[in-house]
Amino acid sequence: MTGRVLEHPEVEEIRLEAVLHALADPMRLEVVRFLSCVDREVACSEIDLVVSKSTTTHHYRVLREAGVINQVYRGTAKMNSLRRADLDALFPGLLDSVVAAAVREAEQADQASV
Repeated sequence: MTGRVLEHPEVEEIRLEAVLHALADPMRLEVVRFLSCVDREVACSEIDLVVSKSTTTHHYRVLREAGVINQVYRGTAKMNSLRRADLDALFPGLLDSVVAAAVREAEQADQASV
């Protein structure tokens, strides 16, 4: 019995506009920042987003369809990881720059709330 397979774009199908659109949303950016920091596969439930389950599912789908993340089923869990190698090959430095900016903004927001 084979599990469900999710469709992902091939590397040559990944487009900058789609990646930038996916990264432009704060919730999706939080997913990418989290995945970048842990540098491993994680279940959707490990990333605490303050939106409904259906909205969370939508955000993951946008990231997957843009080629930003890879999603696979492991049992009943949907596991997520960054497609770092693909993105770095296509758009050198983009992911690192975006994640660094997101980390800076999160740190500034934390300091402002103290």
